[in-house]
Formats: sequence, structure tokens, C-alpha cells
Amino acid sequence: MTGTTTRVRLIVATLLLGTPLLLVSAAVPDWGMALTAFWRGSFGTEYAIASATLVRAIPLALAGLGVALAFRAGVLNIGAEGQLLAGAAASALAVQMSAPAMGGAVPIVALVAGAAAGAAWSGVAAILRARFGVLEVISTIMLNFVALHLVGYLVRGPLQEPTHAFPQSVTIPDLARLPRLLAAHRLHAGALLALVAAFALWWWLRATAGGFRVRVAGANPDAARSAGGIDVLRTTTRAFLVSGALAGFAGASELLGVTYALYENLSPGYGYTAVAVALLARLHPLGVILSATLFGALEAGALAMQRDAAVPSVVVYAIEATLVIAVVIGARLRLDVLTRDGRGGRGRHDAASTPRGPAAHADANGALPA
Repeated sequence: MTGTTTRVRLIVATLLLGTPLLLVSAAVPDWGMALTAFWRGSFGTEYAIASATLVRAIPLALAGLGVALAFRAGVLNIGAEGQLLAGAAASALAVQMSAPAMGGAVPIVALVAGAAAGAAWSGVAAILRARFGVLEVISTIMLNFVALHLVGYLVRGPLQEPTHAFPQSVTIPDLARLPRLLAAHRLHAGALLALVAAFALWWWLRATAGGFRVRVAGANPDAARSAGGIDVLRTTTRAFLVSGALAGFAGASELLGVTYALYENLSPGYGYTAVAVALLARLHPLGVILSATLFGALEAGALAMQRDAAVPSVVVYAIEATLVIAVVIGARLRLDVLTRDGRGGRGRHDAASTPRGPAAHADANGALPA
């Protein structure tokens, strides 16, 4: 029975992975030209790396860290997009209120405001989860749309630029912008902030009591509550808020380092892609940096293929989805093999000893140790 189940899973996996690749092949008439354009747009030149790939990787990394933390705590936060937009809106408002009175401290004020707004936005879903048992998957997805329309209202109303000719906020002054790391390129200081956040989160999860509580609560909340004496609700709620703060931080860094103004399409779906970034990294904070760089390269290369080789940019999104599906399927099959080996080949395991919750599932799926 176990062998039959494994064979069925392999067939399904082949279909899931093969179908997108067939569609991709049909949409690319000249693979040589497409791949050349992709390479030039992602890693082919210094400008492509520093002004396209890494710039796109910054918000993906910060939001991906937030998603990874939430998943490790057993919280399915799918609302990074809304939290990112809330952070960008709060950052724009903070700049308008504090510049030029705060001088060189304006970027810091704006970043803090963005993180606070992201935490507050995730806090709505956290309260609904804690008080009324509302599934965070549903509430966070719905809050994404609320944030999107809120930004639309702000850029057509209270925050619209003075001439009212364009649906966007006023351009932020130079003193509020994040400094460039390279004079001739668009790479900004948000890259350093993302690296610091990744190492800090990795160290915190690995070496502190708070990080241990998050991992245990996500791995098996019942055991954490009964055997470990951990307040699971408080632990997961705090992780939820920090997750939102990281996503809000991503929105603030995007506004202060790239767009310099708030408008409706400020995020091309960074918050949604961040879920894939976290899953591909197996929820490891340092892995998120590498995963975000990969997805940044894919998106930068997609634009180059569309521009230079007339290849639809959606082709890359099919490739991104295939990568995530491959990781999930491979991890699931690996877990089945380990389970059979650990239980004498019987193909089943003791449900009481199985970690529960999304973070524990991810760890069982091969997440690197924090």
C-alpha cells in the first residue's frame, strides 16, 4: 500500500512540475534569445546586479523574513502584502510630518513608522485570531485588499500631491531617502538592513529563550503548553506582530530607497512572492537572503525577456511556482522516506509524536535548524 501511494505521488508530482514547463516552452519561441536577455537583465552586468536584482531582493528578503518567522511560530501569515503597503503608507505620512524639522533623523522616523504600521496591520488579524478564532489565512488575505484600497484612497485624497494631477503622494525630499551604497547604481542601504535583520533573526531563534519558545510553540503547541509551560497564545501573537513589522519595514524601505513616493502599484506583489521566498528557504532566516536574491533575479530577468525577446513576463512566474512546488513535493517525499525508515518500514508513525502546526510541518519538511 505504501509503495502504491508513493508511486501515485510521484506521478502527480511529475504532472504538477511538467505542465508549467510545457506551457513555458510553448510561450518561448526562441530560447537562446530569451535566456540571453534573462542573463543580461539579472546577472549579466554590474548594473543589472546592483540596480535590478539586488534592489528587488531587498523587500522580498524583509517580507520573507516576516513570513518565515510567522510560519516558524505556527502562524500562517499570508498578509505580508497588506502589511508592506501599510508600512509604505505610514512611512510616507511620517516623512510629510517630520521633514524637514527632524533633519537627518527623518529616514529613521519613517522606517520606525513603517514597522509600527506593519505590526499594527498584522495585529488586527492577531486579535481576530486570539479573541474570535478567525483563521489568520482568511483575515490576512482580506486585509491585503483593505490595504490596497486604503493606499488608493490616500493617494487620491489626504496624501495626494498638491497639483492633484497624479494619484500619488508628494515626492519625498533628499534628506528622507536611504543613502545609495554605490554612487552609479540604485542599490540602497536597505540591503544592509535586510542582512542585519536576517542575522539577528537567525541568532534570536537559535540562541535565545524567546526564539526557543517560538520554535517549540510552532512545532507542537500542545506539548509546548503542557510540558514546557509556554504561553502559546502570547508567543504566537508576538511572533505575528514582529512578522508584520518586518513586512512593514520592507514597505518603508521600498518607499525611502526606490519609489520616493506612495502610489497604488508601489508593490508588484512583493508580499505574495515573499511567501514563496520563505518556503523555498525552508523558513531559515539566512536562507531567505539567498532565496530573495534568486527571486529578485527571476523578476529582473523577466522584465528583460519581455523587453528584449518579447517573452511574456508571466513565464517566469510559472517557473517560480514550479520551484516552490518542487521544494514542497521533494520535502514531502523525503519525510515519507524518513518516516518509513524510522518506523521499521511500516509507512506510518505515531500521531501523538508528530509535530503539529505550519511551522512544525515546515521543519519536518527539511527546514534548516535556526
